[in-house]
Amino acid sequence: MGVREGEGGAGVSVAGRFTELYGYAPEGVWAAPGRVNLIGEYTDFNDGFVMPLALAHTAVAAVARRTDGVLRVHSAEMGRGVVELAVEELVPRRGSGWAAYPAGVVWALRDAGHPVTGADVHLTSTVPTGAGLSSSAALEVVTALALNELFGLGLGRERLALLAQRAENAFVGVPCGVMDQMAATCCTEGHALLLDTRDLTVRQVPFDLAAQGLRLLVVDTRVKHALGDGAYARRRAGCEAGARALGVRTLREVPHAQLRDALSRVDDATVRGYVRHVVTDNHRVGRTLALLDAGVLRGVGPVLTEGHASLRDDLRVSCAELDLVVSAANAAGGLGARMTGAGFGGSAVVLVEQEAAEAVTEAVEEAFAAAGHPAPVIFPVVPSDGARRIG
Repeated sequence: MGVREGEGGAGVSVAGRFTELYGYAPEGVWAAPGRVNLIGEYTDFNDGFVMPLALAHTAVAAVARRTDGVLRVHSAEMGRGVVELAVEELVPRRGSGWAAYPAGVVWALRDAGHPVTGADVHLTSTVPTGAGLSSSAALEVVTALALNELFGLGLGRERLALLAQRAENAFVGVPCGVMDQMAATCCTEGHALLLDTRDLTVRQVPFDLAAQGLRLLVVDTRVKHALGDGAYARRRAGCEAGARALGVRTLREVPHAQLRDALSRVDDATVRGYVRHVVTDNHRVGRTLALLDAGVLRGVGPVLTEGHASLRDDLRVSCAELDLVVSAANAAGGLGARMTGAGFGGSAVVLVEQEAAEAVTEAVEEAFAAAGHPAPVIFPVVPSDGARRIG
């Protein structure tokens, strides 16, 4: 198996490193991508619409079955040795650090009645961590895909995504929606994924930026604010409070045309902002889809910037660094930009003309330097395939 470990790695294959660690060859090598979300933020746990696309950056796992109830996991990036766990003793929210993500998948599969009797796993990932690009979902999905195949579970991609989400929700303790896991399992090369998170129907939407002389940049601010995790949970609780106040199961059920009336029935100003964001962002997904279907990709830019303002002002999940990306990029000729992911740091996306990409990149870097922020990491998006076996 000639799969290389990491981007431009040290010439050691993932399978070869597995063999060094465990003393025998793996049964296969699998990959699952990170994702960037084009539009539709904080809508997935409200049964709404999202439009992510898979990155070329992936988590890669070499895996072999065990029959003795032992799970051994190792990460090339963590550098802390092999973590060994007993599958019968896996308990939600009991720590395990980074290993909680693959361990949570084993727990979720077993809790659903699937006969996973242990595994040896070696993982490596090029998905930036803490960047809002779903590095955790990539780890979960690559583990789920490998175990599904090795143990002959016969689970479809939708079911794998749901089990990976359950691992993160119940085992790790992060109340995320299902977008990240569905993106990692279902995205296809050259497309954005329109996902209806209420019924998990998907549509592959052609997203050929190069054909129109455009580029989508990811700007990783390299900032992760400590308040992010708890603040995410509070936003989810606030959205649920808004739904209760309006007498609906989820905010997906609030029509955009009736938003003004709905807002007049929500007393809490903070919750009112959450409702306004979710309803308008669902509408922005629909507008973006219409633009992509019509081949008017440049028209997506202003929708992105509008979405950022909503995330900043109504949901209050942006931060100074993300706001600076948006303002600097747009001032330098960007067509539009917004934060992507849960916020409080992480990444933004910027839509630019191909010939303006370098100037916009330089403008953002200069703005960060002038503000005294660490240099951001900026790279173009290549819409890529979802999870797959690669060796």
